[in-house]
Amino acid sequence: MATANINLSNYDKSALPNATDFKIGIIVSEWNSDVTNGLLEGALQTLTDCGVSQQNISVHKVPGSFELIFGAKKVQSSGVDAVITIGCVIQGETKHFDYVCAGVTQGIKDLNIQHTTPVIFCVLTDNNKQQSLDRSGGKHGNKGVEAAVTALKMIDFNRSI
Repeated sequence: MATANINLSNYDKSALPNATDFKIGIIVSEWNSDVTNGLLEGALQTLTDCGVSQQNISVHKVPGSFELIFGAKKVQSSGVDAVITIGCVIQGETKHFDYVCAGVTQGIKDLNIQHTTPVIFCVLTDNNKQQSLDRSGGKHGNKGVEAAVTALKMIDFNRSI
């Protein structure tokens, strides 16, 4: 496993852009909420730590990961500088996992191609619940932190072009 014994949530705040005027929308799946709430907390803490004002962060909940696409599309058109999508799909006994993961990945990719506001992919696609917990504030850090850092970098990139 590539992430064994590595905490992926460390970042150098001094290497990130000034984010005081950045506006960010976050779409969070309610499915597997014990995981997605941890990811959300990591993202929110990172954004505010990096200077994003709480009033410039909007959080919207959708029922599941598949609905992240529609939520992100709606928030993209609301004047934000970036959208972070947070979800968690855990492998089960059926092919449902494969279809949801592929659909969400393709949908978010399509939003990035079709629009000029970046949509950040923070959807865990793990084999079991423990892997998800380990990546939402556990021994492998918090992918929500990484998504927040990615959003800040993509906003800066988008503004520089």
